[in-house]
Formats: sequence, structure tokens, C-alpha cells
Amino acid sequence: MQVGVIGSGSCYDDICEFAYRLGQLLAERGCVVINGGLGGVMEAVSKGVSSRGGVAIGIVPGKDRRDANPYCKYVIATNMGHARNMIIVHSSDVLVAVGGGYGTVSEMAIALKEGKRVVAYKPAVKLEGLIVVKTPEEAVSKALEGLE
Repeated sequence: MQVGVIGSGSCYDDICEFAYRLGQLLAERGCVVINGGLGGVMEAVSKGVSSRGGVAIGIVPGKDRRDANPYCKYVIATNMGHARNMIIVHSSDVLVAVGGGYGTVSEMAIALKEGKRVVAYKPAVKLEGLIVVKTPEEAVSKALEGLE
């Protein structure tokens, strides 16, 4: 199972704590986690995945793989800027959004348009079809429901 985790490049409130725990839970379930590879939510979820021996793949917007956070086991450099969001969406079986801004909203919208399940914690906007959750445990349960 490949789970895309999307969210802001910076953390606020309890967002990073949520993302870290989410990463741990996904790794414990044997999921490969795909994210944007940078800081904030992306780094927190990758760190959580790494802490449980899982695999986090960072899809970075630039051309240098060294831009990725140190917790990504594998890094794909795209040199595509925000267009890399399409790669994250299309490479994921399901997406979990953790907070976020315009970039996260665009990824959620693309995924929903493509018929993919999108689970969200503290989304900036509530799009039709979005599944809003309150805990990392609920996020994993809703994300993987019927997919394993």
C-alpha cells in the first residue's frame, strides 16, 4: 500500500505531532509513505515512518535530491516545482492531508477528482468527498479501510 501524506512545509499547533504519529502507524501497517520530501509535515511524517523502520519516499520539487529531509529513505528529484504534486497523487493509493495551505488543497482536489480517497486532519477547506478525522489512529483506519 502506498499512502501519500500531504501538508504544509511548516508546522503549527499540533500538526507535526499528528504527522509524526501518523507516520509511525502507517509504517507499523507496512505502508510505503510518499510525500513532498521537504520540511514541516513532510519531515515529521518521514521521521515517524523512519522511527518504525518503514519506508518514506520524498518527491522533491527541485533538481537536487539533497534538498530532502534526512528521514526519506528514497528521494526522487523532479525539477518540476508544484507540478510534482501530480506525481504524489498518482503514485498514492490513498492520501492523508495534515493541515496545509494552497498546495495541499490542490493535491486534495486532484486526488478527489481522480476518484481517490482523501482523509484530512484540520483541512484548510472542506471539499466534497473529503473524510475529516480527529486522530492519527482514525486517519489510518479511514485511509486503509477496504484497501488492505
